[in-house]
Amino acid sequence: MLTEFFESPQRIQELRDGPNGCLLEGFADQMCQAGYAEITARRHIRAAEHLMYWTSRTGRTIGAFDEHLIDEFVGHLNRCRCPRFGDMHRRDLQRGARVFLSYARGTGIWTKRLSEETVAERPALLTAFGHWMRQLRGTCDATLYNYGLRIRELLNAVGEDPRGFNAHNLRQFVLDTSQRCGWAAAKSCTTAVRMFLRFLIADGKCAAGLEGSIPVLAHWRLSSLPRYLQSDEVELVIASCDPSTAVGKRDRAILLLLARLGLRAGDLVQLRLGDIAWKEAGISVSGKGRRQTMMPLTQEIGDAIASYIKDGRPQTAVDALFIRSRAPFRALANHAAISVIAARAMRRAGVVCPSRGAAHVLRHSVASSMLRQGASLQEIAGVLRHRSTATTEIYAKVDVVNLRQIAQPWPEVKSC
Repeated sequence: MLTEFFESPQRIQELRDGPNGCLLEGFADQMCQAGYAEITARRHIRAAEHLMYWTSRTGRTIGAFDEHLIDEFVGHLNRCRCPRFGDMHRRDLQRGARVFLSYARGTGIWTKRLSEETVAERPALLTAFGHWMRQLRGTCDATLYNYGLRIRELLNAVGEDPRGFNAHNLRQFVLDTSQRCGWAAAKSCTTAVRMFLRFLIADGKCAAGLEGSIPVLAHWRLSSLPRYLQSDEVELVIASCDPSTAVGKRDRAILLLLARLGLRAGDLVQLRLGDIAWKEAGISVSGKGRRQTMMPLTQEIGDAIASYIKDGRPQTAVDALFIRSRAPFRALANHAAISVIAARAMRRAGVVCPSRGAAHVLRHSVASSMLRQGASLQEIAGVLRHRSTATTEIYAKVDVVNLRQIAQPWPEVKSC
């Protein structure tokens, strides 16, 4: 696919005849499929040439090349005197080298050295725990990564032999962790440790009932108020997208799914083209625990998604519904990308986001709007896909009109 980016037959032959011509040909093919612009692809190929020239000159082999040597290559660029490679900006070379390294890793040609640990160095218990959680509980990799951070700390603190676990050292670990971080991080720690202990108990490596020794952190339910936008503010946010542009079509479809159906940001990242049932006017959403739920596809949302797919979505083999607007054209990285899109829309509309997580603010806004229109908590729980209405009870606190009807005067004070 070098012919897609170069017109000169001599230049194409020069690249192919080099010691790593097959690598460059495959690299060009991938960039073509990912939708890179011609000028960007040329820069990346030039950076890959420079990278491999420097690797060969310094006596390194391709198999030994890793992220650490990328850093050395960046340092080399500051004092580079390589012939024929002095006509590019250092930042372009650095970016192109990292893109090429990512491609080579994907082909299996170069080995990937993990920054913290290799698979061989990972605790055997942690690896087994990951397999158990995936097979029996359907836990996603992001959750396992967060659990793994705390479990590694636990194993470092109390040892890797489960026979040495007891109520005292487990409780002490949780208490020490809670003193170093906030409530949310401490809560995540207790959850991870409990799940790890349940795995050990199920595998016969730990005494039954030991998970009961993990203390419950004090936290008052419903102590906070959900942050939300008023209905007119939500409409301003949606209207801030320019439907005449590809990015505007994508962002409008995303905002409608957040503001009309109350989907989570993570739900949108996992949506695939096949999840949309056009004839049935439904959209299959994979929520927490990978539970599939069929949500209604309204005319407004369906038109926005159809417009994006037809005229705004880049041509790519990726089956994710929402794609990056710039090459490489692949699925949005994670839920944070959705929140960034929502936050930018709020800034364009001049709407102040009342809390962090702009995407979740729109989800709260759906529930608050339904409550003001007379919907019951059970109906709101169904739309938000809450397993229990206890999770939905927090929205009762924002129904000020009904709360005033049951409010009692303060003792020994005249009623207003």
